[in-house]
Amino acid sequence: MGLKRRSFLKMLGVTGITLAIGEKTNAMTKGTADVEFHGILYDSTRCVGCRTCEYECASAHKLPEPKDKIEPVRKTDETCNTVVNTYKTDKGEVFIKRQCMHCNEPACAAACLTKAMHKTETGPVTWDGNKCMGCRYCMVSCPFDSPKFEYHSSNPKIQKCDMCFDRMKTEKSTACVANCPNDALLYGKRRDLIKEARRRIYEKPDQYVDYIFGEHEAGGTGWLYLSPVPFEQLGMNMKLQKSSYPELTKGFLYSVPSVFVLVPTLLLGIHQATKDNRKKEESENE
Repeated sequence: MGLKRRSFLKMLGVTGITLAIGEKTNAMTKGTADVEFHGILYDSTRCVGCRTCEYECASAHKLPEPKDKIEPVRKTDETCNTVVNTYKTDKGEVFIKRQCMHCNEPACAAACLTKAMHKTETGPVTWDGNKCMGCRYCMVSCPFDSPKFEYHSSNPKIQKCDMCFDRMKTEKSTACVANCPNDALLYGKRRDLIKEARRRIYEKPDQYVDYIFGEHEAGGTGWLYLSPVPFEQLGMNMKLQKSSYPELTKGFLYSVPSVFVLVPTLLLGIHQATKDNRKKEESENE
């Protein structure tokens, strides 16, 4: 659908008024402590590296089938939303799954002036191509390097895990969780997953390190991790701040000229208006 003229003017007006009265803009995320988010617990002690999650994710999102031959350590890209990597650790070979972390207060959504990147009420962080103006601020702001851009596409999109948001409207679990053969993945309410993770650590202290990655990182994430070894050995960044990254931007919008906030919105409106006019002209010429 895209932005209509009225919606564009409304958005532009709200942005200007917001800056004038000192209220938070849509680039700032609201507090989420009282929201019941859902998430996924990944237990690397149960993962056998079969990569079924990769294949099922690709199938569910109509992405290319994963390559059979893989490098030791990979990152997600525009062709794959999740990857399973192998690490040699103090306890031997350990697998780790990577994808968008679905932060409680995502930096990508805070950086997105048009709300194309959005934190849903149930937890998943989704992307709306109809609202995106292609600035790619979401890519720059993400502390986990999750959003990827389709540089080689004639109609590029931002690609990343969306926690099977559309699938979850009819199914009870994500594609990766539903098809994991060794129960390494568990879907549920985030606070219940944290309780389950703590239970496993308490009952088998020799099997797990006493830490849940994602419980506090970047203000907390939808994906939570258990590991038999320190997370540094699995390539996880343990230097991430515990508070959410949007906290760093508080006050920023009040210390810079409004033009830096208004220009991206203006450009998006001009782009959409041009596109709508082109469609109208094409319709009249038919």
